[in-house]
Amino acid sequence: MEEVRTLSPAEFPPLLAEIPDTPKTLYLRGALPDWNNYKILAVVGSRKYTDYGKEAVTKIIRELAGYPVMIVSGLALGIDSIAHQAALEAGLLTIAVPGSGLSDRAIYPAQHLGLAKRIVDSGGALLSEYAPDFHATLWSFPQRNRIMAGMSHATLVIEAEKKSGTLITSRLATEYNRDVLTVPGPIFSKTSEGPHMLIRLGATPVSSGADVLEALHIEEAVADEKTPLSDCSPKELSILELLTEPLPRDTLIQKSALEAPELNMILSLLEIKGLVNERMGKIGRT
Repeated sequence: MEEVRTLSPAEFPPLLAEIPDTPKTLYLRGALPDWNNYKILAVVGSRKYTDYGKEAVTKIIRELAGYPVMIVSGLALGIDSIAHQAALEAGLLTIAVPGSGLSDRAIYPAQHLGLAKRIVDSGGALLSEYAPDFHATLWSFPQRNRIMAGMSHATLVIEAEKKSGTLITSRLATEYNRDVLTVPGPIFSKTSEGPHMLIRLGATPVSSGADVLEALHIEEAVADEKTPLSDCSPKELSILELLTEPLPRDTLIQKSALEAPELNMILSLLEIKGLVNERMGKIGRT
């Protein structure tokens, strides 16, 4: 994984300049994105997520595949890490803003060091205002939430109890004049209390990627220009070239010369994009 470096103020996410408590220093690990090429969506939610919450965030982020959307979250347990993983699977750029420094010794939570490395290896980055070896504290999480809310065009809340720290991010987003989006939940679930309260306060309810794209003001023309293969990686395209006819998975492994785990991951991405499916034990193009 790449070394940590200090950003110059000119390299900060542009929207951060609009908030009253802009960080004085930002550290980056990974590739510096061209911020102006993306609409930035912060995705936050409960650590104690439900199956419903997991399915909702995965579905919505999957439906953003191929669009100029960057997913920002906090690398935390629960919805945060699911959002990062869903973004990786959808081929979207993702930025993690942990409540710690960015060195291997300090990354919090420690069990997500592997996820952090995947984010960097995919072309994404880790971002923090804390020195590289700073270890997370109780106050560092709410303080970092202002960075996620401030750098993003909108904040999407998946699940949260009424007193959840997740709602700090949505409150800050409102204070910074950003859009707050949320997924309505089952009325019997404690984790629906936060989203339903946000809706009563004026947040936009969403249930699909299309709803998010509308909220981010991504022009319909952008969707029209998107071609089925425009967001495929070279490896994905090579697999599609092999599928002149439906093939068993084992045959595809032999022809592609890829290891089974890597091929399965590529096939999952292609299926998400609607380019392949599996019928009667054979993989074929749709």
